Amino acid sequence: MQHVVKGAVHFQSDVFPEHAALFGELAGSQSPEVLFITCSDSRIDPSLITQTGPGDLFICRNAGNIVPPHVREGSGMTASIEYAVQALGVKHIVVCGHTDCGAMRGAMNLDGLKDFPHVCDWLAHSRAATAVVEHLHADDDDEQKLKALIEQNVILQIQHLATHPYIASRLAADEIKLHGWVYNIGTGGIDCLNSAAQAFIPLQEHYQNLSEASANSI
Repeated sequence: MQHVVKGAVHFQSDVFPEHAALFGELAGSQSPEVLFITCSDSRIDPSLITQTGPGDLFICRNAGNIVPPHVREGSGMTASIEYAVQALGVKHIVVCGHTDCGAMRGAMNLDGLKDFPHVCDWLAHSRAATAVVEHLHADDDDEQKLKALIEQNVILQIQHLATHPYIASRLAADEIKLHGWVYNIGTGGIDCLNSAAQAFIPLQEHYQNLSEASANSI
């Protein structure tokens, strides 16, 4: 804990003064363009990964970067997403999974989580992803299944996002974009979901393809 305290003191005395003007602008309002949904895993730092600063990302984190599908009785996660879209007007939503995800390992073996009933309930929101992996990757080894599940879970959570009425309406009007990412902790690489192919490709290749497709459509 001591290094955390030292870091906070350093921020207050040295870092904050250098960015006082920015924090002054942010003190009364925020207007992030991106809602970034990722895992609570301590190894994931959204601002570091994206090289963004204060005010750029509205970040929601939970075990397994899960988005519950729309229901009348919402959760804290649902409320945060609703606020980001309805009040802040974000234009992009990123669901970012990651390699070596403990939540997805747990989803593959719920029997091993008998002492974690709330975790089991939460991971039920990934059940369709595990079913896909069990059906399509039955002969794969555990690490191959985990990789597939991490990707399928991102796909599933994007599908869940589209069940929320305020997101569905903006998708229909092309006013919001959904992005699926998987971050590799060991390499720093990011693979992105190609929705048409339902496959993940390297980030630079993915967004270059999107830019070229957009240019060709003009």
